[in-house]
Amino acid sequence: MPERLGPIIGVFNSKGGVGKTTVSVNLAAALAAPRRRVLLVDLDNQASASMWLGIPRNQLRPSSASVLLEKYPILKAIRHTATPHLDLLPGSLDLANADVTLCSMRGRELALSRVLEKARPHYDLIVLDCPPGMSLLAINAIVASDALLVPVCAEPLAVEALETLFLTLQRIRARMLAKGRVLGVVLTNVDPTRKPTRDAIEQLRAADRERVLHTEIRWTAPLSEAPRARKTVFTLAPRSASARAFRRLAGEVLQRLQAIRHSVSISD
Repeated sequence: MPERLGPIIGVFNSKGGVGKTTVSVNLAAALAAPRRRVLLVDLDNQASASMWLGIPRNQLRPSSASVLLEKYPILKAIRHTATPHLDLLPGSLDLANADVTLCSMRGRELALSRVLEKARPHYDLIVLDCPPGMSLLAINAIVASDALLVPVCAEPLAVEALETLFLTLQRIRARMLAKGRVLGVVLTNVDPTRKPTRDAIEQLRAADRERVLHTEIRWTAPLSEAPRARKTVFTLAPRSASARAFRRLAGEVLQRLQAIRHSVSISD
């Protein structure tokens, strides 16, 4: 098999409930659609992305915890999914103890990077569904990522929360010499009928127009039903507004990845 060495995209926000798993699952499926080989890595101990993609809770092991904490071979832990060209490294409850185990490792912030290097030649893109918070596992995900996609709910105080998050990411990048840049901010759970939502979107775009992606992920019935149905939005409702939005998001992500690569090659 030829080496692919695709970029690693971390879907990250330290705040929970902002749609990280929704974005991770459906973006990964959209990226895989044109025969790209994509790996989705579930790093959340709730394993929501894994169960969304059809893995029963009692069949999650071997998981990303097995690979990261128990040296289980990553290529043996990866599963195929019902979506063509999309593979999954499941999450599991064992990730709740990740920080305790990682603390005793040498180069503990680089553990995930080392593991993913073994899978990277097999995939065009790797998407990380990152845990919330700023745990050691989350820092591993930030360091391992070539680019970070930040889901944000359009709500009051979102601008202030983003500024704090970007400062934190900048400190981590500087301390760890991490290469990952913020690829962009994607607005999630958007309900354009609500004035507070419209006001928050306006504030976010005014504060950081370059970082906020054009595509918005709106709340829709198919998108809310997809996790319970254990299907991506493309399988459940391929012609829906949500499916179209995630296809547009995938296009924007690929364009921005190309721009980052170009800027890096110029600076080198």
